[in-house]
Amino acid sequence: MLENLISKIEEYNPQCDVELIIRAYNFAENAHQGQYRKSGERYFIHPVEVAKILIELQMDSSTIAAGLLHDVIEDTNYGYEKIKKEFGLEIADLVEGVTKLTRLSFNSKEERQAENLRKMVLAMAKDIRVILIKLADRLHNMRTLRYHNDEKRKEKAIETLEIFAPIAHRLGISRIKWELEDLCLRYIDPEGYYELVEKVAKKRRDREEFIRDVIANLKDKLDEFDIENEITGRPKHFYSIYRKMEYQGKSFDEIFDFLAVRVIVNSVKDCYGVLGVVHTIWKPIPGRFKDYIAMPKPNMYQSLHTTVIGPQGDPFEIQIRTMEMHQIAEYGIAAHWKYKEGKTDTVEQQTDVKLAWLRQMLEWEKEVKDPKEFMESLKIDLFTNEVFVFTPKGEVINLPTGSTPIDFAYKIHSGVGNKCVGAKVDGRIVPIDYKLKNGNIVQILTSSNSVGPSRDWLKIVKSSQAKTKIKQWFKKERREENIDKGQEIIDKEIRRLGLNIPPAQLQKLLISMARKLGFSNEEDLYAAIGYGGIALTQVMPKIKEAARKETAQEHVVEKEVQPVPKENDRKKKEDVGQGVRVKGIDNIMVRFSRCCNPVPGDNIVGYITRGRGVSIHRKDCPNIVDNIEIMDRFIEVEWNIDKAISFQVEIQIKATDRKGLLSELTIVLAEAKIPINGLNARITKERTAIFNMVLEINDIEHLDKLMQKLKNLKGVIDIFRVTT
Repeated sequence: MLENLISKIEEYNPQCDVELIIRAYNFAENAHQGQYRKSGERYFIHPVEVAKILIELQMDSSTIAAGLLHDVIEDTNYGYEKIKKEFGLEIADLVEGVTKLTRLSFNSKEERQAENLRKMVLAMAKDIRVILIKLADRLHNMRTLRYHNDEKRKEKAIETLEIFAPIAHRLGISRIKWELEDLCLRYIDPEGYYELVEKVAKKRRDREEFIRDVIANLKDKLDEFDIENEITGRPKHFYSIYRKMEYQGKSFDEIFDFLAVRVIVNSVKDCYGVLGVVHTIWKPIPGRFKDYIAMPKPNMYQSLHTTVIGPQGDPFEIQIRTMEMHQIAEYGIAAHWKYKEGKTDTVEQQTDVKLAWLRQMLEWEKEVKDPKEFMESLKIDLFTNEVFVFTPKGEVINLPTGSTPIDFAYKIHSGVGNKCVGAKVDGRIVPIDYKLKNGNIVQILTSSNSVGPSRDWLKIVKSSQAKTKIKQWFKKERREENIDKGQEIIDKEIRRLGLNIPPAQLQKLLISMARKLGFSNEEDLYAAIGYGGIALTQVMPKIKEAARKETAQEHVVEKEVQPVPKENDRKKKEDVGQGVRVKGIDNIMVRFSRCCNPVPGDNIVGYITRGRGVSIHRKDCPNIVDNIEIMDRFIEVEWNIDKAISFQVEIQIKATDRKGLLSELTIVLAEAKIPINGLNARITKERTAIFNMVLEINDIEHLDKLMQKLKNLKGVIDIFRVTT
């Protein structure tokens, strides 16, 4: 394996540090001695495969050595200092950076995931090679994901599709992005994936023959014009086809571009020459030409794209680029490490401009204290498509799709944005919420008499850069107003929720929260809420918890409900309490708490109420866990089911939105003969369908079987019980 690694490195970098690679290889092999993966193979195979991926990206020797060592600190007895002593500061920092990312425990809680992503951005900013090693690590883990259980596969696949594939795209590393997306699809929707693979395989032979004819025809024409060229057919990856079918509502037969033609030439001049030849052979489709050479994507991608009508009347795409553009399209930011041994200063200079967006994210990281808001900022500015517009002088400005003239103004300069009073697009006055389109020429109208941005702008702008700068303005210019606004927001939310918390206790709580969030006093906290620097979601849970403890006994008593018996009304009263036996007490009224909806099979505990018998809660109910004030009123209870009693339970289902989804869910419930007492459905911006259902079930085993059946439906991402 070692000889294979070195030979592959020397193919693109004859000056590589062979001695360093050998030392890193031997050190890692020794460190992982006796460790095995779930597949049963030696654990050391994993870092070797990570190194191979980095070699495919044509990375420098230090990065490949760090790839071999990337799990040593995390999974062996050797620490940072040992790596530093053996391999130097640069490699030790790379390994430590990846180790920190590996320790990040992503889970379904959005806030936790957001905080982990924030840490990842900081690691990327210190040395972009950290994330390249992490992407290689994640890619090999995805390749071997089949050895994990179904739940783990889906969890890792969703995380990869939401975080790592978009980062690979933003860094321009298309070969990793495509493979990650296809592997994710295989585990998120295996039925859809394999059905698509089968359909593509059946159609590929005809398409490949068609592409061969196209290539031969085009090559003959280009040879006539003495344009040196390399023409290949490029298969479209499965996830791209899947997205068109799912999100554009297209059937398989409506998608034609399974294969595209890629032309590689020597110069930019030749690129446009090939374009002219192509358009003389086949008719171009209006609106389907994209010039990413004149206007490169933020991830450095450059190419000409045109879609034309083929000889059989079928449309197909042709991409035209130089070899240098092709290298960047395949390897992205990693392309800058090719042949850069011992020239790190040059690399930094070349990549500095390319990573302006990363510095921008660091600015947001300092300003945005709410992890969820930071996550949303990244989703908008890092993971979405772009729109290209022009300044009146012809400078190209790229913004997130859906941006407005205000976004444009703040992209130019914060002073321009703060003084903006209007805008012209293509010479016409437009509203400030006008959605910019590709090719628009935008002129911002400013006034020295402007009073500054409006709070309503925060609802209009699309880019995180604009939002951050607007919030900064309010933070600096309107402190007193922000304090009043923040206090008003909190007071209004407390009244809306009907919370009962004394003013003195609220002030004490806010002072404590302010210090934990990095503010000196509660006024600074109010001001941050007022200008939008802190979201209510960071503050209200603590306030609600304080109010809950203040009225704990009343809260528990109020949230009670009886089970729903299947007998007639005459027997309902007789059945109350028959499902549970209270230790040492007979003939006592028993009620089932609505806040956690216990069902047979759950671990339960009784709470003695004042004048209303015993309230039954799950032992993990949030209203009783660690509630010291009411501990002396708990009593032992156990299930005693001897009658046909059903219990209400609420579940939430998250799934990829598609036609017929709700129908399939209800069919499963109907076949299981489970009544639906309530249903609420909504669709998120990410096209995720969320269903809340109130069902009647017999016991926890009954519920588990049902949830498993629902989870097996196509596109279901997650399903769980809901507690209030």
